[in-house]
Amino acid sequence: MRRSPLLVIFVTVFINLIGFGIFIPLLPFYARSPQFNASPRTIGLLFASYSIMQFLFSPLLGRLSDRYGRRPLLFLSMVGTGISFLILGAATTVWMLFAGRILDGITGGNISIAQAYVADVTRPEERAKGMGIIGAAFGLGFTFGPLIGGFLSRWGISVPFFFAAGLSFVNAALIYFLLPETIGPEARLKHREAVSWKERYRQLAEPRLIFVLFIYFLFIVAFSIMTTVFALYTMYRFGYDAQANGYLLAFIGVIAIIIQGGLIGRLTKLFGELRLIILGLLLLALSLLAMPFIGPVVGGILALLAVLAVIAIGNSFATPTLTSLASKSVSVENQGGALGLTQSMASLARVVGPLIGAVLIHSEMAPQNMDDRSLLVTFWTAAGITFAALFLAVYLVRTHKTIATDQSNVEMAATGM
Repeated sequence: MRRSPLLVIFVTVFINLIGFGIFIPLLPFYARSPQFNASPRTIGLLFASYSIMQFLFSPLLGRLSDRYGRRPLLFLSMVGTGISFLILGAATTVWMLFAGRILDGITGGNISIAQAYVADVTRPEERAKGMGIIGAAFGLGFTFGPLIGGFLSRWGISVPFFFAAGLSFVNAALIYFLLPETIGPEARLKHREAVSWKERYRQLAEPRLIFVLFIYFLFIVAFSIMTTVFALYTMYRFGYDAQANGYLLAFIGVIAIIIQGGLIGRLTKLFGELRLIILGLLLLALSLLAMPFIGPVVGGILALLAVLAVIAIGNSFATPTLTSLASKSVSVENQGGALGLTQSMASLARVVGPLIGAVLIHSEMAPQNMDDRSLLVTFWTAAGITFAALFLAVYLVRTHKTIATDQSNVEMAATGM
């Protein structure tokens, strides 16, 4: 990867996720500060505004990158991300916080462009391995973002955001000077002339792609329910504080980095993408079923770490392979649009999942209001949603066994071979 443009793509996604994670430990400041006096509902809306903007703009950025090229869209989006961090760092009112988060959500839709770039430079049989690189960047960003935010906030609430802005502008320079374009002018012109917008939307309505998107949506909803209530669960059952939860989430991130950054390519060659998706969803569902029974008396910290490891493995199996299948379900000129839809569904799921978790947990953010029944209902609901995704994945295997082969035929037809 050192000599590959994928290194720049890795850094791009990593910086995006660092910026997302930096915001998390700073939220209590906005709630306590008389200057902002943000209510829990306002903080929730700040979080949701980012995901809503990604939901709306990921498909648009992906389609624009199909039409005008990956490099210029990535460059402009990273500049926009840098500006959004400057706004957050300079914020003195709540509306400035919303402005920064909304702009960051719009430009953060460039993850779909990064995935389309990976699809451009990898062969179909290596697609999941390439998507695993993006998954590893996700894991690293989620791991280090909150740590960086908490550490730099010692010197002021604005410092983490200005630091993230500097990283974004450096990354924009790397994209401008080092990242080669994968779609040349002739190819872009050919794609615009050869395929009408009506035909592009017809391809994006391909049943196989719709199946993959729906599975991905259910999977992310279930995972988001778990992450929403996890800190409340550990506080209620184990008495853990934010620092301990940070270590546990970092544990999940490390496993994700190892699998998605190093092992996923070998695993897909050994088992195939569809089998890995089914196995990943099964592992996630079983671990969610087991989670509410674990506590200091039943299993203790070792059992908790074991279940978290299974969750991390299931997530790492399913995420890059589902993204890879989405890429393989459309023709080469629709990679950006398809992967934009994939990220859009993920963003919508990250809005729906926390809402479901908040309704089910009945805690009102206070562990003393929680009980064992609400934990069971919450985690088992997430498990049920995962089993629904698993059922659809099994159905996909039985009805669409030739996705990888079909994609090769589509690519050959698109190039006129």
